[in-house]
Amino acid sequence: MSGRPDRNEMLLEAALALSSELSLDAVLQRLVELAAAATSARYGALGVLGAEGRIVEFVTTGLTQEQRDTIGALPVGHGVLGVLIEEPRVLRLADVSKHPHSIGFPPNHPPMKSFLGAPVKAKGQVFGNLYLTEKQGAQEFDEEDEKALIALAAQAGVAVENARLHEELRRLAILDDRERIAKELHDGAIQSLFAVGMGLEVTAQLSGDPNVQTRLQGASEEVDRVIRDLRNYIFGLRPGILADRQLDQALRHLVTDFEGKTGIIIAVEIDGEVAAELASRAGEVIQLAREALSNVGRHAEATTCRLSLIRTTDRALLEVDDDGRGFDTTAQNGPGQGLRNLRDRAASLGGELSIQSAPGEGTTVRVSIPI
Repeated sequence: MSGRPDRNEMLLEAALALSSELSLDAVLQRLVELAAAATSARYGALGVLGAEGRIVEFVTTGLTQEQRDTIGALPVGHGVLGVLIEEPRVLRLADVSKHPHSIGFPPNHPPMKSFLGAPVKAKGQVFGNLYLTEKQGAQEFDEEDEKALIALAAQAGVAVENARLHEELRRLAILDDRERIAKELHDGAIQSLFAVGMGLEVTAQLSGDPNVQTRLQGASEEVDRVIRDLRNYIFGLRPGILADRQLDQALRHLVTDFEGKTGIIIAVEIDGEVAAELASRAGEVIQLAREALSNVGRHAEATTCRLSLIRTTDRALLEVDDDGRGFDTTAQNGPGQGLRNLRDRAASLGGELSIQSAPGEGTTVRVSIPI
């Protein structure tokens, strides 16, 4: 009985500590550490569940980074861990290896015997599960440990939701700033540049000197180029292109916008099912397509172009090809930065970039993206 006030005090401190954390990552790490401390567990872990009910993140305490690296791949939710996923309720075991669903531990895993687990719920849904092993000072976890973990898991659910809301508010604040900057650029800088360009064109028409006309027309074209660059920058700033559209619609909107700016006629072929499967990575796919089209507008001197998004076995294929002047892909002085940007964006999606081109034969850019 003498330990109970200390434990209650610890749980009170835990509630205060969790409520003060605003970063979700910090909340999860703190939660695991507090759970292990409150129950005298040598090891603790929190398995965060994904949409398909499998562990997608595994936060631990008691293990060094070297031990984690040696163990290898993180668990996904098989064995006893899977029992908690299938039946989200407290599970207390004197010897985890004797449970009928136990599948043992991987090589280099430290020995673990006593076990205590409980679900963490946020907004009534199971967010993840707390796992504690190796009770220190006793052979197994007791009923008091179980009560402490239940209380902590209840506090954790509130803390997780609080951190989620804070991150959402921070994200919305950033988006508001981006929208404001984009609007100021569009309504201010672009309109002013447009007026300057119109003035240069009128002055060129009024001038009787061919040399002056040529220089003024060149300056007007440079202003148009700056306007196009600013519009592309605004497009990147504004998440609105995806706010109320699916990826399919967003790509078509991008194509329409590009046609209006460049006069290049573009054919579009988009598999709606593939676009839907890439919805979670829509922003990256849009940026890839925008970069590829930008290269066409800047370098290709094309009259027509095609953008397609189709399926090939278990991958999506984003393809942009044009009928422009093409280039020698082996030449060291060929288009550089644009292709490097494409390669980097493809790599960030886990995809592969290939480019087919030759002088006078147009260019085809293909990005293969795993689904």
